[in-house]
Amino acid sequence: MQPRRFLPTGALKGELRVPGDKSISHRSIMLGALAVGETRVTGLLEGEDVLATAAAMRAMGATVLRQAQDDRGNAEWRIHGVGVGALLRPQAPLDMGNSGTSTRLLMGLVATHAIETRFFGDASLSKRPMGRVIEPLSQMGAAFEASEGGKLPLTVRGANPAVPIEYRLPVASAQVKSAVLLAGLNTPGITTVIEPVPTRDHSERMLRGFGAELDVEELDGATGLERVIRIRGEAELRPQVIDVPGDPSSAAFFIVAALVVPGSELLIRNVGLNPTRAGLVQVLRAMGGDIAEVNPRKVGDEPVADLLVRHSMLQGIDVDPAVAPSMIDEFPVLFVAAALAQGTTVTRGLDELRVKESDRLSAMAAALTAVGARVRETEDGLTIEGTGGEPLNGGGPIATHLDHRIAMSMAVAGLVSRDGVEVDDTRPIATSFPVFEALLDGLGSA
Repeated sequence: MQPRRFLPTGALKGELRVPGDKSISHRSIMLGALAVGETRVTGLLEGEDVLATAAAMRAMGATVLRQAQDDRGNAEWRIHGVGVGALLRPQAPLDMGNSGTSTRLLMGLVATHAIETRFFGDASLSKRPMGRVIEPLSQMGAAFEASEGGKLPLTVRGANPAVPIEYRLPVASAQVKSAVLLAGLNTPGITTVIEPVPTRDHSERMLRGFGAELDVEELDGATGLERVIRIRGEAELRPQVIDVPGDPSSAAFFIVAALVVPGSELLIRNVGLNPTRAGLVQVLRAMGGDIAEVNPRKVGDEPVADLLVRHSMLQGIDVDPAVAPSMIDEFPVLFVAAALAQGTTVTRGLDELRVKESDRLSAMAAALTAVGARVRETEDGLTIEGTGGEPLNGGGPIATHLDHRIAMSMAVAGLVSRDGVEVDDTRPIATSFPVFEALLDGLGSA
């Protein structure tokens, strides 16, 4: 355990650059490993989750190498792929650490290759359900031997040839969608995924960029607009040169910190603003947050901008449940913002948060209550009555439940507390944002 007390030290000033987008980093390595030739990636997030993906692709035959750093401190990664259909059976079980994204997407990849693969992970990942991925992949012909409750450790026996399916997602999940699409790469014919609510679309953008034949159609469904995504299998992927934009989920902690710490003004450079990921910015602006986009541009097929964020007196709002898929990972830090706003913030439709690295609804309700916030937990959300800008009481140690986003969210809470907030363990932060504490310290705020 590595506990730390995060202390208030005044206004946050200056500029910073957050690490590369985790979702794009994972997919860059996976798709590069399936392309024939050399894919080159800069700005890759070098957190433990992405490194678990890199190690897994090496174990299945791809060459994944880290080259020297450039003048911005970013290393170039070079991936020599084996081609779709040519993954090798790993010689040992694959250690996924804490990465649910690695696990679920790689289950999709191997499900349609004629190999047997065993996955295991740490204590937190081993509690997370995999049944939502197992169900559609089983329909495609893969066989699974999972631990009780459809959890890790589990073994996948891939189907070859696999059966193309049309699968309607029972709940909005970019990971389940992506797993089925990746399985469809090595499946004859057309594999179709129907999502009732749009989720992050990095998989679709990147699959097309690598040369997969994929189309997206938006149709009026029974409950609103549906997205129908079709991918043609037996694809031949082409290597790419990728510059990964900054991760909006990592930028979220500094966006909220600058909004709630009086006198702050931060410029956060190179933030990815994919519309399926930008829900937090939309919600914070609705609460009165001063967030300006500077130098908006496209990097590859992804919208990017620098964000200028100034301290603002936030107002509590009723958050539209429809925005949840575009900010599902950012709700823990939004709860911190709500705790310091004027009035009441109500969130609903957040069942997905109960099956993340921790039950993030219960964990954040307990954490914020422990530092003096007024929080009511419901079945699918939290209702938070804000302090109107008054500092939180502080305290701790806060139980982070091995969850990186709980740890970082409560670090932000410590910046606006009377005597600091102690989190019980900062080690999980390395899974997604290994330089978080260094960046915070560099702003003179921890």
